[in-house]
Amino acid sequence: MKYNEKSPYGILANVHPWNFPKNRYAATSSYLKSAMVKNPYMKVFIASGYYDLATPYFATEYIFSQMNLPKKLQKNISIAYYEAGHMMYLHMPSFKKLANDLDKFLDSSL
Repeated sequence: MKYNEKSPYGILANVHPWNFPKNRYAATSSYLKSAMVKNPYMKVFIASGYYDLATPYFATEYIFSQMNLPKKLQKNISIAYYEAGHMMYLHMPSFKKLANDLDKFLDSSL
């Protein structure tokens, strides 16, 4: 392919001005855990692209494994992976799979 890029690669986008506390990423898992504990009927669907440079592959499963969510609530989490990047709806096969997975998720949540 002879791709030659001189710019450094960074995991987080270079966003300025970034005014989040201590210039860190938004860690929201404690809020999600609190909401799920307060509402044990809450269900969560996560759609992840294998080639997503904004939210790295497997980061979601790692975060959920560190949440110490009660065992009985872990079944309320569904994770699906797609052969796409961050916007899997732009890749038609991933879009179709996402639509199908969402239909199943919503049907199971009734």
